[in-house]
Amino acid sequence: MTRHAQILSTGRYVPEKILPNSYFNEILGRNVDDWLVQNVGIKERHVMAADETTSDLCAHAANQALARAGITAADVNLLIVATDTPDYFSPATANVVQHKIGAVNAGTFDMNCACAGWVTAVDTAARHVMTDEEINYVLVIGAYGMTRFVDYTDRYTCTLFADGAGTVVVGAGNEPGFLAGKRLARGDFYDALGIYTGAAACPVTPAHENNGRPRVQFVRKFPATFNAENWPPLIEGTAAKAGLTLDDIDFYLFTQLNLNTIKMIMEIIKQPLEKTHWIMDKWGYTGSACIPMALDDALEQGIGPKPGDNVLFIASGGGIAMACTVWKWTANLQ
Repeated sequence: MTRHAQILSTGRYVPEKILPNSYFNEILGRNVDDWLVQNVGIKERHVMAADETTSDLCAHAANQALARAGITAADVNLLIVATDTPDYFSPATANVVQHKIGAVNAGTFDMNCACAGWVTAVDTAARHVMTDEEINYVLVIGAYGMTRFVDYTDRYTCTLFADGAGTVVVGAGNEPGFLAGKRLARGDFYDALGIYTGAAACPVTPAHENNGRPRVQFVRKFPATFNAENWPPLIEGTAAKAGLTLDDIDFYLFTQLNLNTIKMIMEIIKQPLEKTHWIMDKWGYTGSACIPMALDDALEQGIGPKPGDNVLFIASGGGIAMACTVWKWTANLQ
């Protein structure tokens, strides 16, 4: 019998503390509220508490997804954490999460494709399920704790980033769920956006104190039209790989950084805006967590995918890394 990979449940965690745009008006001494709303779509964002870290965000979201799937942490065979803000350089944050939720039977690894991490991870999870009879449940978590690396004097970065986690349980089923996936990268932009201090190329040992503390930085500009040029062909190619047209896709979810970009892409691919959903207005930009968080939010509101719908996820991340997957929705969630 052919093994298929399906999304069985979703979960998310949003920290309690809220920073509205007005907070940044005060600390930066200028009105950034209007610009953020008009150009990005962000009105407020959530940040983790002083005693929380990335693995805590993961654990909260994971426990919700497990409960909704009707399984326990001990049932999980593989645990993947997609993040570029890990608890530690080493060991993997997935190991920390395994311990915190009690997923004692799960293998673990982290995946860092920056903000394309979760889409890449859920693609990877599907392929494990479809090819390995010992893997029946995979917990796929996208997590973002970028506020720990924000320089709140840098007006170009500090207003965007937020914290959160989004999760799905991918499981084996009898009907197709995962239909296709494609990835691409532009490694020549590896030095444009990221956290460049602290690792092997730019350590912070005493001999290298002038490197400064690790912080997220926009070092040089991406091409302004990068997503507009690359997302539509990647979307079309992945849909075609699944044997579908763009009109056959019932629900699209994009990286949740810029609402205007999402609207522009939907116009370019000639799809109605009702086929997508966004969360940056209330939760800010949550990187590799944003797509599963948006998925969970749409389902909770009753506007997400329904059984039989075709769903497409597409993400971009620093590096530049991109990933796209198409799924047949099989679960009646929330």
